[in-house]
Amino acid sequence: MTSKPLTPLLKVEGLAVEFGPKDSPIRVVNGVSFEIEAGGSVGIVGESGSGKSITSLAIMGLIPDPPGRIGQGRIEFEGVNLLDLPKTKLPEIRGRDIAMIFQEPMSSLNPVMTIGDQIGEAIKLHERMSREQRRARIVELLKLVGIPNPEGRLDAYPHQFSGGMRQRVMIAMAVACNPKLLIADEPTTALDVTIQAQVLDLMAKVRKTLNTAVLLISHDLGVIAEVCDRVIVMYAGRVVEDADVRSIFRNPSHPYTRGLLQSIPRLDDERSRLYQIPGSVPLAGTVKQGCPFYARCADRTDRCAADMPPMFTVSERHKAACWVTAGATA
Repeated sequence: MTSKPLTPLLKVEGLAVEFGPKDSPIRVVNGVSFEIEAGGSVGIVGESGSGKSITSLAIMGLIPDPPGRIGQGRIEFEGVNLLDLPKTKLPEIRGRDIAMIFQEPMSSLNPVMTIGDQIGEAIKLHERMSREQRRARIVELLKLVGIPNPEGRLDAYPHQFSGGMRQRVMIAMAVACNPKLLIADEPTTALDVTIQAQVLDLMAKVRKTLNTAVLLISHDLGVIAEVCDRVIVMYAGRVVEDADVRSIFRNPSHPYTRGLLQSIPRLDDERSRLYQIPGSVPLAGTVKQGCPFYARCADRTDRCAADMPPMFTVSERHKAACWVTAGATA
């Protein structure tokens, strides 16, 4: 007797996000699909403008409408399509079952509220606790994220914390209600490398301690490799490669992925200048046909200009959208 396959914790299928008038919309995310298992860790990587953050905001139900909206697709969480739920139901899930760490902690934290009050807001909204129980829970969370003297820092304000400590506070806020999925949008931006490593170690600790699935969004493949089991590579609003982290590094099958990997500084590299992918990400809505990476690709063919490649199977858990490299092995 064969066992029934487990339902993924999160399943995004054919997601499209549009902005502008409905009769002539601009798609900034186009046909994005991926899955995250309970307790798993998936990274989304790509340059600025690739649609990473918009994808995460769509999952959280935070696309501003107007001017934005979900054009098509499904976002299933524990088998329930979040796009079918009434808007009044989303706040019950957001913060409790799905939580998010935003890019810049100084602009995300309220400067006139104490750290303790800000962490306590989510607990107060989703959990039935007395004031004393809530305070004890906040101290426990601050200990979890490595804030020294947590009892004495409850009444401090964001400006009294360093950048790394503010990011730890953001993580404490996000995991306050033991979410099943934690979305981290560029959690190490503007932090020095030592603090970056501490924040990444902390996220790994939270994942292990709470069995929380992690969706990590970054432009840095080194950060993705540190935390994630699988990697989604996005370019111009589309997924161009999807693989386990080892396959991405050992056998990158899309020219864009290879370009990102070549751009990473290496200690054993004697080149005087770092490699850079020529050109820039096209503006949303400007690529009407063909592969969006065509103008920047050294391997392009005439077919690449005419037809958008589908996701070809490279190996059992590795897919890439490229006529030349992945298509040749399909």
